[in-house]
Amino acid sequence: MSVPVAEPALAEPAPEQAASAPARLTRRLTNAMPVVALVVLLAALTIADPGFLTLNSLTAVVRTAAPLVVLAAGATLVVLCGGIDLSIAALCSLSTVLFALWLPDLGGLTLLAVVAVAGAAGALQGVAHVLLRIPSFVVTLGGMSVFAAVALVISGAGPVRVADREATHWLNLYLAGVLPTAFVVALLVVVAVSLVLRFTPLESWVRATGYSEAAARLAGAPVDRVKIAAFTVSGACAGLAAVMLVSRNFSGSPTMADNLLLPAVAAVVVGGTAITGGHGSLWRSLAGALVVTLLRVGLPIVGVPSAYEQILYGAIIVAAVALTLDRSKVLVVK
Repeated sequence: MSVPVAEPALAEPAPEQAASAPARLTRRLTNAMPVVALVVLLAALTIADPGFLTLNSLTAVVRTAAPLVVLAAGATLVVLCGGIDLSIAALCSLSTVLFALWLPDLGGLTLLAVVAVAGAAGALQGVAHVLLRIPSFVVTLGGMSVFAAVALVISGAGPVRVADREATHWLNLYLAGVLPTAFVVALLVVVAVSLVLRFTPLESWVRATGYSEAAARLAGAPVDRVKIAAFTVSGACAGLAAVMLVSRNFSGSPTMADNLLLPAVAAVVVGGTAITGGHGSLWRSLAGALVVTLLRVGLPIVGVPSAYEQILYGAIIVAAVALTLDRSKVLVVK
């Protein structure tokens, strides 16, 4: 004799699933934040100055943004791993001096030499971080001081002129008369690093390291090598950004890139990369760099004195970190 079985009622959503809906919405808003901010900022600047939205103005913006995009791309990898690189601006300034000093002897190989040395300097910081178990904040803060001092010593505390402008002339060209070559190079850096992450295990290793370093180690991820690689790429990007700056200023200087540290950090966090690691992307950092550059260019247009620029960057960083911070990890020191 068969016993009738009642039809199962529709399952209620699990409490954790219901609770995750606001989190998913917040994540989507965070992902869209850089593009929304970019569009809103463009609209605001156009309203303030109707002549701003022209081809010449936009070309100047992306050309100015190129070194910042490269710096932010390298720094994003370190932040995705749960660390931070405060030395990128000082290393970039040092690299401008090295480029100016080495160019007469090395010629066309100077670019490769500077990028290689800057990458090695980044790798050295990564090794100190993982082997000595020193927080990345402390390592790169010390590196910032060392790089700045070395730049001052070898440059004689002054600018070093570049007489051979042909070596960097190609960075001042325009594709189709519109798109600056320097910005194309910056895009290629973002594309190349993104593709390497996408089509290799590196992306999962980087994100796992940022989410939980202990769990990543248990899962077999080569955490130490991933961190060293991230610092190496960050250093190499600082070297490439230095070449871009030299191409615009025709000199190297021990302080040339010092004012790019806060903008680079702002570009990363405005792009939605969580300062606690594990979440973010280079493409959103690209959008963040464009937002920051528009702010730098647009502040004088709306009549805001340049002295308030650093205040604005500080406010932006705090606000962006408040939106992207994973508060379950704030007690973890990295």
